[in-house]
Amino acid sequence: MKNEVTWSQETIAQFQHEFLTWYHRHKRNLPWRVDQDPYRIWISEIMLQQTRVDTVIDYYYRFMEKFPTIDTLANAPEEELLKMWEGLGYYSRARNLQVAARQIQKEHHGVFPNTVEAISQLKGIGPYTTGAISSIAFGLVEPAIDGNIMRVVSRLFCIDEDIAKPSSRKVFDAYTRAILSPKEPGEMNQAFMDLGSAICTPKNPDCASCPLQAYCQAYQENKMTDFPVKTRKAKPKDVYYFAAAVENNQGEFWFEQREDQGLLAKMWHFPLQEVDKETFEQARIQFAKEEVEQLSLIAEEEDPQIFETLPVVWQTRHLGTVKHLFSHLRWHVVLFYGRTQQPEYFKNGQWLSQDVLKDYAFPKIQHKMWDEIAKNQKHSR
Repeated sequence: MKNEVTWSQETIAQFQHEFLTWYHRHKRNLPWRVDQDPYRIWISEIMLQQTRVDTVIDYYYRFMEKFPTIDTLANAPEEELLKMWEGLGYYSRARNLQVAARQIQKEHHGVFPNTVEAISQLKGIGPYTTGAISSIAFGLVEPAIDGNIMRVVSRLFCIDEDIAKPSSRKVFDAYTRAILSPKEPGEMNQAFMDLGSAICTPKNPDCASCPLQAYCQAYQENKMTDFPVKTRKAKPKDVYYFAAAVENNQGEFWFEQREDQGLLAKMWHFPLQEVDKETFEQARIQFAKEEVEQLSLIAEEEDPQIFETLPVVWQTRHLGTVKHLFSHLRWHVVLFYGRTQQPEYFKNGQWLSQDVLKDYAFPKIQHKMWDEIAKNQKHSR
């Protein structure tokens, strides 16, 4: 692998011209591209992390309607903010947005900072987002190194650095910075994004439609699928739970709120009890039938269980099983249903009626459990 771009200045200038011409003709019509407002760009870039563009668009419109300015975001109740983010996942992104908005209020008099150094100091903003905001909103010559750029640039120059390693970022930064347009850096960063999304895709790249075909070393050597080099991520760990959907005689369900830190921080969900795989599978199979006494298995467990410590009459079968994949964990949940006439025994949570659920933030796994309840209610009618 070469250590630097060996193109002549004339070649670089021609590359920039052709690439930008293609972008101006084919760029995606996205709501955050209507202007160079750094606030709009910032919100969109945070939403787009680990999330598809077509998923983000509706969330973006609703979020901007609710929090149109830095001040409205900074002063919003956290529960309201999380509710607007509900379903996007990675909820620390939303919390970091609010922390950063308060930083801007305190340190920059409510005005979004316009230097690379100041932008990079905001909570939740890493090198990629710094580059995107700096170049798109303020025209600063900063690359926005994400998966799209690394894929395109690795193919352009046959770079065999492993993109999964943090140390490789410096290599891609150097290559991209060398060919980035000094006049339209933001436009070129977005051109890389669009090219990587639609044409220079991870699998089966559409090289016949690529505007950079004449510059691409991987194409010329028929090595397109050899790049980028990336080690496989570790498989997510499987974790198993029993969940308790407990209803009182007022038609309210019992919810618990997670801790302030960690996975799904401050989100609401049915009580969960972690179990081992063997116990999970046994419950999943045995308690799918009406005639099985549900508590017989639970009572055999040595550790205290949510099911035996609460005054609940349990339905003699589970409502179903749900799965949810996080970046590093795969949750498997068996959902049980029960009723209680002694709601005063329940502590460290809250009884919620279905008509107020719209005011609380729930993770996607909780929505999946609600779907199971709805299916069972429909079936029992």
